[in-house]
Amino acid sequence: MKSNRNVFIVFKMELNQVQNNIVEEFAVFDDWMDKYNFLIELGKELPVIDPRYKTKDFLIEGCQSKVWLHPEFDGEIITFTADSDAIITRGIVSLLIKVLSGRTPKEIIAANLFFIDKIGLRQNLSPTRSNGLLSMVRQIKLYALAYDTKNKKAN
Repeated sequence: MKSNRNVFIVFKMELNQVQNNIVEEFAVFDDWMDKYNFLIELGKELPVIDPRYKTKDFLIEGCQSKVWLHPEFDGEIITFTADSDAIITRGIVSLLIKVLSGRTPKEIIAANLFFIDKIGLRQNLSPTRSNGLLSMVRQIKLYALAYDTKNKKAN
């Protein structure tokens, strides 16, 4: 007699597909005030970071606002949690986490984050917020590089 077991397949959406979905979500809005409001809503949906990671060690340098980014690496993928004291910045970091969290270090390092320009984010941020965005991306990629290097040494 065959056992009737449910088989669950975990589907990880391709990085570029996640970016295309973000582009489609933002395409609904005609003006940037609506897009900013959407960013604020995305920030509200960002999972709460454990308060023990809201320390200087996890603070991203180069951001006008305070942004904390915590990576967890299970030997295969990196999962990020984050928070910010500014609502727009919280939305921005939530987009980066949506695209890059749950990926391998190699995927993160190689990622071409085209959604940033396609939704007009870089063009519509103040220079200080734009610098903060670049700092967030740089920090995420640095974590990925560090974990990738650690993996290579372990193998």
